Amino acid sequence: MTVQVQDRERTLRLALADTLADEGALRDDRWRKAVEEVPRHVFVPAYWRLGPDGQPLRVERGDPAWLEGAYADAALTVQMTDGVATSSSTAPSLMLRMLEALDIDDTALVQEIGTGTGYNTALLCHRLSSEQVVTVEVDPQLAEAAEARLNMLGWHPAVRVGDGALGVVGTRRFDALIATCAMPDIPGAWLTQTRPGAVLVVPFGTGVVRLVRDENGTASGSFQPWPAFFMAARDAGGTGAVPYPGEPASVTERPTNLEPHEVAVDNFAFACSLLLPHTACGRTLGPDGQVTSMRLWDREGSWADVADGTVRQAGPGRLWDEVEVLWAKVTGDCGRPPARSQYGMTVTPDGSSVWLDHPGRLL
Repeated sequence: MTVQVQDRERTLRLALADTLADEGALRDDRWRKAVEEVPRHVFVPAYWRLGPDGQPLRVERGDPAWLEGAYADAALTVQMTDGVATSSSTAPSLMLRMLEALDIDDTALVQEIGTGTGYNTALLCHRLSSEQVVTVEVDPQLAEAAEARLNMLGWHPAVRVGDGALGVVGTRRFDALIATCAMPDIPGAWLTQTRPGAVLVVPFGTGVVRLVRDENGTASGSFQPWPAFFMAARDAGGTGAVPYPGEPASVTERPTNLEPHEVAVDNFAFACSLLLPHTACGRTLGPDGQVTSMRLWDREGSWADVADGTVRQAGPGRLWDEVEVLWAKVTGDCGRPPARSQYGMTVTPDGSSVWLDHPGRLL
């Protein structure tokens, strides 16, 4: 490698750190040093972006835009399965906001759920040490590649292949846990594997919740004020996506006063992602960019389509009915969805609950 190339890589790392600091995503000098010194490009030797025709275009080492793209503050798709993105490197700004939310000290033992490319793992190893990081990845190929990259750079964390929902069973409980995939629920195993006082930073819905575990094995906390769009957690054989059931043959139809553009407002769309976590959504935009129609479906085959003041529904559940009830519940008299940070979660070994403003106001 030439000195010129090395200088270019370092310049890009320093520029990324400056960008993250300017955005408020990077405050701790120890995390800043990690961003400045961990080479993200090593962990993304190839990635996909949208080409001029709107189709995924593979960008590889040697392509003119590859290196600059590796240090962009953007999520990079690194694995495609049957045309569906199944793994990505999280946008650095989101990654660092989550790492800073862990609020770890120098002695912390951290469990990471979702190794992916290994870049987030490397940041943890740089901030702590390899011996203090255990990471779990469901995809054996991703785990093997990430471990090889980490080892090449001198880090040797414990890389485990398995279902992240089961966590890592060991003799010592973790001081912190961070997940890099959206969870449909918070596994009880994570509570038993963390100590009292441990912080868990977990994507849930289209947000990130910061939980603190107490002495009784319960964890509770609020959602962070920024959005987060992670790929869904998957088992060893799936993509985590909610499959579209297709257009139903028989539907019921009725008028609705709740407009698609109201549901699409970020704060309420976020509430839907929390309370309807197994539901997928498609939208149609009008010439002015406003959402004019919306389609919902879930894993059980329920389906709803809303446009022009009419909702058509089918399947075992009535999804738009649930959305209307949720709208009334969270907007109340003000008619305006609450901010993201007003929502929170409480997690016990038996399950989780979402609340608004305080744990006593369950949704």
